[in-house]
Amino acid sequence: MSSRGSGIEAVVFDWGGTLTRWHDVDFHAESLALAQAVVRTPTRDDDHHANAARLHRAGSAIWARSRDEQRSATIADLFDEAGLDHDAALLEAYYEFWLPHTETDPDVRPLFEWLRGEGIRVGVLSNTIWPREWHVGFFERDGVADLIDGDVYTSEIPWTKPSPRAFEAACEAVGGVDPARCVYVGDRLYDDVWGAQQVGMRAIHVPHSTIPDDQRGHSEGSPDGIAHRLAEIPAIVSSWW
Repeated sequence: MSSRGSGIEAVVFDWGGTLTRWHDVDFHAESLALAQAVVRTPTRDDDHHANAARLHRAGSAIWARSRDEQRSATIADLFDEAGLDHDAALLEAYYEFWLPHTETDPDVRPLFEWLRGEGIRVGVLSNTIWPREWHVGFFERDGVADLIDGDVYTSEIPWTKPSPRAFEAACEAVGGVDPARCVYVGDRLYDDVWGAQQVGMRAIHVPHSTIPDDQRGHSEGSPDGIAHRLAEIPAIVSSWW
């Protein structure tokens, strides 16, 4: 059921930098935390800092494939790319490193409640190598999981944004909604705005983030709306009624 005859049946959100605020990340420290999950061997080559450097290079390669080929990956793929064995039970340091960057924006719950109150479904589509359980856990911790109608994490599908198939998977997850009746909200003009518009979705840009040059794609979309705060989205969506 669409809202007030607007034809908008769902709004789908990016996660990092959109539902969470953008944070600058110390990627060297991230790699050191990730390297703690490497299965150690009693050899001269098993050096923690060297392993961290290999994981950092592997991460750059995996995200380049996401940008250029829209190929998805998992944490296990990252270790494989680095040529290192890992124990998933040892990822605690990596998980804890990222925790401060996972807090849901305070505007999210009132925004989701407003959308649901207007009969508009709420979705999530995130480019991520993390397992679903981590993302769902963050939403549960912050009290918004019950307001999400469908969520897609690219670690579970073959494609990443801006592949049309990723956006189509998100539309399917919120109930098989026609992309022309969906809005996508994200912080990146390539992955989120340009990608969503390729499948006929309207796109709202949330310019929270400082996107590194090596993560910018070959194109940038011109957003249908701009929200400097998530709280501005109801006014934008309402203007399309």
